[in-house]
Amino acid sequence: MTQTAATATFESLNPATGDVVGVHPVHDAAAVDAAVARARAAAGWWAAQGFDGRRRVLDQWRGVLTRRMAQLADVVHQETGKPHGDAQLEIGLAIDHLAWVGSHASKVLGRKRVAPGLLLANQAASVEYLPLGVVGVIGPWNYPVFTPMGSIAYALGAGNTVVFKPSELTPGVGLWLADSLREVVPDHDLLQVVTGHGDTGAALCRADVDKIAFTGSTATGKRVMAACAERLTPVVIEAGGKDALLVDEDADVVAAADAAAWGAFANAGQTCTGIERVYVHERVYDRFVDELTKRARSVHAGTDADAKLGPMTMPSQLDVVRRHVTDALARGGRALVGGEGAIGDKFVQPTVLVDVPEDSLAVTEETFGPTVTVRKVRDMDEAVELTNAGHYGLGSSVFSASRGPEIARRLRTGMTAINSVISFAGVAGLPFGGVGDSGFGRIHGPDGLREFCYAKAVTRTRFKAPLNLTTFDRTPEQDTVVATLLTALHGRASQLPKRPLRARRDRRS
Repeated sequence: MTQTAATATFESLNPATGDVVGVHPVHDAAAVDAAVARARAAAGWWAAQGFDGRRRVLDQWRGVLTRRMAQLADVVHQETGKPHGDAQLEIGLAIDHLAWVGSHASKVLGRKRVAPGLLLANQAASVEYLPLGVVGVIGPWNYPVFTPMGSIAYALGAGNTVVFKPSELTPGVGLWLADSLREVVPDHDLLQVVTGHGDTGAALCRADVDKIAFTGSTATGKRVMAACAERLTPVVIEAGGKDALLVDEDADVVAAADAAAWGAFANAGQTCTGIERVYVHERVYDRFVDELTKRARSVHAGTDADAKLGPMTMPSQLDVVRRHVTDALARGGRALVGGEGAIGDKFVQPTVLVDVPEDSLAVTEETFGPTVTVRKVRDMDEAVELTNAGHYGLGSSVFSASRGPEIARRLRTGMTAINSVISFAGVAGLPFGGVGDSGFGRIHGPDGLREFCYAKAVTRTRFKAPLNLTTFDRTPEQDTVVATLLTALHGRASQLPKRPLRARRDRRS
C-alpha cells in the first residue's frame, strides 16, 4: 500500500505473474459514509420506479453485461488468475440470475391478499414486501462476479440501492460492475463501490445501511456480525463450507468421480460449495478411487494453454493448504495424487488423500484448495453421520440411482445436488445458503428477494363488525359469544386423545 498527501492507495495484483493490475484508493470511514449518503439519496427514486421500471433498467444492464462479457472475463482473469472460460461461466450464471430477478420480483414481492379469518371477517388483509433502503454488500475474491451479484442483483431488484465493498484482491471487478450499471443509469447512484481492506469493510458495517450481505470466511463473518450489532444492522452471512459428496453402491461411479474431480479441483478448489470430502460405499470404493485419481492426474494448474486450473488467488491460502495436507499425511493419510510436493509458491496441483482420520484438519476445516479426502464407508447411514458431524452445513452432493432424495433430506446442509455437483447454485429460483458455521439467511430465489425487504402487513375495515372485539364497550354477553365461537372453531382440534391421557395417569400412579 502507498501513501500520498491526498489518500492511501493499494495495488491489485495478478496472482499468477505478480504484475500490477490496478491501483485503487483505500476508502476510509468518511468516504464510506459519503457513498452511503449518496445511495440513500437515490433510494427513493429507485423504489419509486416500481417493479416495471426497475425491470427495464436491470434488463438493460443485463444486455451490457452480456455484450461485454469478454471484457469483464478478462478483468476477472487478471485479478484472480482463473482461466477465461471459468470467468465467462460465472459471468453467464450471474446474467441468468439477473434475468430471473427482473422477471420475478413483482410476483414474489408484490401485494397479496390474505384471508382475515372468521373473527375478523370485516377486514381486508394484505401483505407486500418493501425495500429496506440501502444495502451494503461485502464480496469475496473467488467468484468476484457471480457471488456478490447474488446479493447485488436481488437487492436492486427488491428496490434498494447498494454500496459494494469487493475483496481487496478483486477491486477492479467491482468497479467494472458499478461502471457498467452507471452506463444505463448515469444520474442516480444505484450501485457504488468502496475499495480497501478490512477497515473499509468494517466502516461499511458501521455505516447507515439497512442491511449487510456478507460472503467470506466464518471467522470474518463473526467480526462482521459484531460490527453490525453496534447499530443493530441485520446481516445475511454466507460463510465457509466443507461440502461432502456421498457415493452409494448403485451410483454411476464414472459420473460420480467426474463430478468429484470438478467439484474439488475447479477454480483451484477455491469454491465455498466445492467438494472437500467424499464418502464412498465400500462396494464401489476401489472403482471410484481409480476413476478419481485418473481424472486428478489429467488436469493441472499453470499458465500454459492446457492448464485447467489457475493459481491460488490469495497467497496466504497456500499455507492453509500446506498445513492441512501435512497434518493429514502425518496422521496416517496417503496421497494417491499430489501431496506436499504439489504445493508451490503460486499454484497447487490436484491432491487426492485417503485414509485420513476424521478429526484431521483436512476433514474438519475448510481447505479452499484443490484437495479432497476420500473415505470408504459401510453404507450411506455411516456416510450421512460423518457428513453431519462437522460444524459446516453449506452444500452437499449425493450420487445414487435409487436413494438420492432420501439421502439428501437427511443431510444437514442448506443445499444438496443429486447426481451432480453445485447445480443448485445455477438455479436462480432456489435459495442459496447454509446452516451452522456456514452462516444464515439466503440469497437467490424468492427467499433472496425477500431477504432485502421488510414485510408490510395492512388491514382495512370493509364494514362495521357485528361483534367488535377491540372496544371497551364490549359486554359480558359478547365475551360469551366469542368463547362459544372459539370453542366451535377450535375446541375439538385441541382435545387430546384419550389413550395417552390414561397412560399419563397410569404413570403418575
